[in-house]
Amino acid sequence: MEWQEFLPIIIPLGILEIAIRIYAIVDVHKEERKTVLLKKTGWTVLIAIVTFAWVVYFIGGRGYDAPQD
Repeated sequence: MEWQEFLPIIIPLGILEIAIRIYAIVDVHKEERKTVLLKKTGWTVLIAIVTFAWVVYFIGGRGYDAPQD
């Protein structure tokens, strides 16, 4: 098989990965968002540079405030 045969699969997956990275960076910088393990700047750099770092952010780096009643 030639590598060109995989382009219809690779291109959409690459676009999806970039879109999720952008969403993760926007999510990091929301005012109400607290982060765990790194500061917001650290998460931004990590997500922008490291492939699939957004997975680590969504699993372990997001912090939440407890709802106040």
